[in-house]
Amino acid sequence: MNMRYLAFLAIILIAGVALADTKLKKTQITKEITVMLPRDFTPLPDDGIARKYPAANKPVAVYSSPNGQVDFSMTQKRSQFGPQDLNMLRDVYKANLLERFTKVDFIRDEVTEIKGKNYIVFEFVSVMADERKSSNLAPVQKYSIMQYTIQGNQLMVFSMHLPFAMKNDWQKTAREVMGSVNIK
Repeated sequence: MNMRYLAFLAIILIAGVALADTKLKKTQITKEITVMLPRDFTPLPDDGIARKYPAANKPVAVYSSPNGQVDFSMTQKRSQFGPQDLNMLRDVYKANLLERFTKVDFIRDEVTEIKGKNYIVFEFVSVMADERKSSNLAPVQKYSIMQYTIQGNQLMVFSMHLPFAMKNDWQKTAREVMGSVNIK
């Protein structure tokens, strides 16, 4: 009886360590951009990106976890601003996030240097409530990290989104992933 109990505890311990220590691999997003992503993330094909991110400015790339609940994406669009404008743009993008969601709790809201380049970084928990009177859908809570930078005449946005229920298991990995973005 004791051996079964010990074996069960060992399995739980090993599984916990495996979950907590997600292995990352270098992934080439474009010619100039690399990021360290979990080994089991796969790129979404164009039709998958269009379904999951139906926007005029489609992401350049989206990588997703096997269960489809954790996404890393990179979007790029022309900008008339330069790197010196990041502090001013931080206020604009923060206001945009506050407008988009029912509630936003910021964990980080800063301009910081990553791999020699300045980024606006927002790490937050958002709530999106369906506010239609006839609706009884539960609010959707997400944990996200978003980073904005300007390279040449391009605004680049890197983001990682996952369900709030997975935050404690993924926060360390999400921070490692976002801290590994490298633009040549």
